[in-house]
This record gives sequence, structure tokens and C-alpha cells, in this order.
Amino acid sequence: MSDARFEDAGGAPLNLGAMDADDLTVLSALLQDAVLTASDIAWQKRHRRLALLVNRLRREDGMHVSPPERVRAMLTVENVLGVSAQGVTPGDTDTVLSILSVSFEPGEEGSGHVLFTLAGDGALRAKVEALELGLRDVTRPYAAVSGKLPDHGG
Repeated sequence: MSDARFEDAGGAPLNLGAMDADDLTVLSALLQDAVLTASDIAWQKRHRRLALLVNRLRREDGMHVSPPERVRAMLTVENVLGVSAQGVTPGDTDTVLSILSVSFEPGEEGSGHVLFTLAGDGALRAKVEALELGLRDVTRPYAAVSGKLPDHGG
């Protein structure tokens, strides 16, 4: 089995932003089943940014690609005032975390919380002054190591 070639991808690398709940719904769909470790998560307090380096499942060309492809992508959450976590050990390089969804819990005057729901009852929650996320592919696509799509038992 060989890795997918960048030239084989149907589209260009993704570079998307989310500034409202509708935009976030699109990013959440693209991030479903993305995997990372806790060491791939960085809260840059001084810059008020939460950054996650994820291995996202490529869904934009449909799910007909065999074997499935993944791509490394940088996800940033801007305007972050604080971060909390459940079921995530900071710096852990061994435990694989899987993103199930990303949602926004609105607060007052545009503020709120960006919630990352993880498989296995884990979660990340970023308190934000305003909703602003970015998702940018940073590598060429590659064949998923497992060779399979995630199974949600449904």
C-alpha cells in the first residue's frame, strides 16, 4: 500500500474559517473523527489562541476513497480567555484522542465557549471573547494507517 499523492486529491488543501454557528457546523463535520494526542494541543495564553494539530479524515471528496485518506491540519481557536479539559492529560503522547464534534455555547455579547467533544467522555472547552476558528491543511493527504473508516456502531 502506498500513500496518496497530493496530485490525486480532488481539491486544494483546505483553508477555512468559522465566525458563526453555521460556519462552525461545517468545520465540525470536517473534524469528525480527527485524531490527535494531548501533546498536539497548545494553549498560547499570551496570544489568546488554542492550537490543535490534528490528523483529520478527508471527507470533502466523499467517503468513496479507498483506502481512506487523512491529512495533518492546524485548527486554531482565537480570542481564548481560558481552557479547561476533561479526560485529557496535558503532554500525553500515548493516548489518542478522537474528535466527535465541535460546538459553540453562546454567552453574552458574542462571547461563549467552544466545546470539543471527544470519544471516551473527554472534552476540551475554550472560553472565548468572540467565535473565530481557522482550519488549514498543512501536509499532503496520506493513506489512513488503519485502512478503514471509523465505526460508530450505527
